[in-house]
Amino acid sequence: MNARDELRVRGLYAGYGAADVVKDINLTVRSAEIVLLTGANGAGKSTTMNAIAGRIGARKGTVSVNDAVLPRRLDRRARLGVVLLPEQRSIFNSLTTAENLQVAGRLVDAGLDLFPELREHLRRRAGLLSGGQQRILGLARSLAARPKFLLLDEMTLGLAPIIVSRLLDCLSEITANHDIGILLVEQHVHRALSIVHRGYVLSDGQVSLEGDAKQLRAHSAQIENAYLGDTLTAG
Repeated sequence: MNARDELRVRGLYAGYGAADVVKDINLTVRSAEIVLLTGANGAGKSTTMNAIAGRIGARKGTVSVNDAVLPRRLDRRARLGVVLLPEQRSIFNSLTTAENLQVAGRLVDAGLDLFPELREHLRRRAGLLSGGQQRILGLARSLAARPKFLLLDEMTLGLAPIIVSRLLDCLSEITANHDIGILLVEQHVHRALSIVHRGYVLSDGQVSLEGDAKQLRAHSAQIENAYLGDTLTAG
């Protein structure tokens, strides 16, 4: 992968039923950077992620990599390197840890370099792992597929602080060593702002604020309030 890889979303409208949940979303993720997508519950974060991944269809707009518009289907976008790790644990509970990694289509070791703690659980059924271990396994599976871009939707939801830190710290290593671009929806906004390069804040389905990490940290209190449901203004 080269440093010019760019995931670009332009004029995206998406929703469920007759309603548009997100409207005219424009965002960019480049190789080797972490981009935060945040906002209040119901602001449209998961809808945006699902539409970018192809899990739901966009009503208008384009999703492209290096100016090549992606096909609509989730599986085809994943094969082209745009991989979604949804809020729900994306593992096969009845398979072992090793089998879950093999399903990703690569050697088991490809998913263990960053998460050596999984090695002692390779023969254990994934459904018997702790919640944190299951999230780690889900991320390892995603990396084993060698994506260009990872879409991580509430990866740390409900996890203990030590696991949250473990996962978020790992994202910096992933971008630095593997040239993967990451779009991150994360409830621990203050912690996320310590690792991201840029970010976008959604309000009522539209981008209300964007900027680099320094600019977003200047609005960190507003962003955290927005996550709790208050209205965000750029000031």
